[in-house]
Amino acid sequence: MKSATPKVLHRIGGRTLVGHVLATARGLAPDHLVTVVRHERDAVVAHVAEVDPAAIVADQDDIPGTGRAVQCALEALDARTPAPVEGAVVVLAGDVPLLDTGTLAALLEAHEADGNAVTALSTEVDEPTGYGRIVRDADGTVTGIVEEKDANPEQRAIREINASIYVFDAAALREGLGSVGRDNAQGEVYLTDVLALARRSGRRVAAIVAEDSILVEGVNDRSQLATLGAELNRRTLQRWMLDGVTIVDPATTWVDVEVDLAPDVTILPGTQLHGATVVASGAVVGPDTTLTDVEVGEGATVTRTHGSLAVIGPHATVGPFSYLRPGTVLGEKGKIGAYVETKNAEIGAGSKVPHLSYIGDATIGEHTNIGAASVTLNYDGTTKHRTVIGSYVKIGGDTMIVAPVTVGDGAYTGAGAVLRRDVPPGALAVTPGNQRNIEGWVESRFPDSSAARAAAAADQHDPESDGDPA
Repeated sequence: MKSATPKVLHRIGGRTLVGHVLATARGLAPDHLVTVVRHERDAVVAHVAEVDPAAIVADQDDIPGTGRAVQCALEALDARTPAPVEGAVVVLAGDVPLLDTGTLAALLEAHEADGNAVTALSTEVDEPTGYGRIVRDADGTVTGIVEEKDANPEQRAIREINASIYVFDAAALREGLGSVGRDNAQGEVYLTDVLALARRSGRRVAAIVAEDSILVEGVNDRSQLATLGAELNRRTLQRWMLDGVTIVDPATTWVDVEVDLAPDVTILPGTQLHGATVVASGAVVGPDTTLTDVEVGEGATVTRTHGSLAVIGPHATVGPFSYLRPGTVLGEKGKIGAYVETKNAEIGAGSKVPHLSYIGDATIGEHTNIGAASVTLNYDGTTKHRTVIGSYVKIGGDTMIVAPVTVGDGAYTGAGAVLRRDVPPGALAVTPGNQRNIEGWVESRFPDSSAARAAAAADQHDPESDGDPA
């Protein structure tokens, strides 16, 4: 990947590659789940602990190869159980994000129904270079898997490839791993050698072909990451559209796999929905909107907005060009309008912040109107303070509220007010004095300026200056 980030921690659809694999594995409700780590171990372990705290971590030693990785997993698992585990052992690759639980469940079902010692998942591709090949005899029985570097010309012509996804009988797996050596082109302990050993010992080995080859495609570079990310998004959008969501332009819409959309939601072009965002029925989101971990209520409208960790109430309106920062809660039929930024702000039902304002660390009651260009000044240079504005309040344009301040229910403020003290309910708060004009100031201070010349020209055309009664 040519990255400081471990490959399995790169993301598509709102999850890391290994996060997708863990979710797929958990879908089988396994008795145990083990993650084998080596490269950038600490970063991977920390992430696994975050997304699946119950997963057991196994450290692979310096012996290379997938077979050795599985040996380490079994050793870590057996150390936690009173007796060696028995039954089916499912092995997945950490960089195959599109594999779904349904495909894996079908593989497991076939393995158990046929009494196989090993069942591999395979697929057929037009260009198999780089992959291990599934080798079958004349009647189609699997005889083994040969890696690309160890394959002869005839084997390299095989189009059925190994997907690196298996179900093993635990006993056959242990026996096979105990006999596998490192006599191959890469000097590794190949897990694939277990299939050939099981076959030679008379056990049943099978490979199930996945018709949808992209489900088992792995990620080895940024190009493949983007390709699978786009395909995952296409499938996610298709699922939501079949469930009753209108997505006007799928080509410019991105929705993470954990987003929840109700029927009759409309998503307009250029919209990205990330994380645990939830959108209720009848809401319209977009165009050109990015929401992360945002709850959008029924019938709400969110236009050209960037938001995170916010709640938008039913039938509320947001945007255009609004910025909802964490802790924003907008009540039913509330409004956050154009060029408004909010943070840690509770805005009650029917209240409006229509335009050009910053509302941070504030509580606003119901049916209150915040005039244009108003600001809750919450930071004194050391500490954040909170503003409380009641219900049915009218905040005049360009009002500066120096927190902590409380504005009582039904109060008004004059335009340009600077509030440093509480305002009682029903009071009018004004702070500027009477307007005073100093005539001729520009011409005397800047006599040669363009402004002075414009003022002089205006005076010559002023009817009052020449005594014109009109």
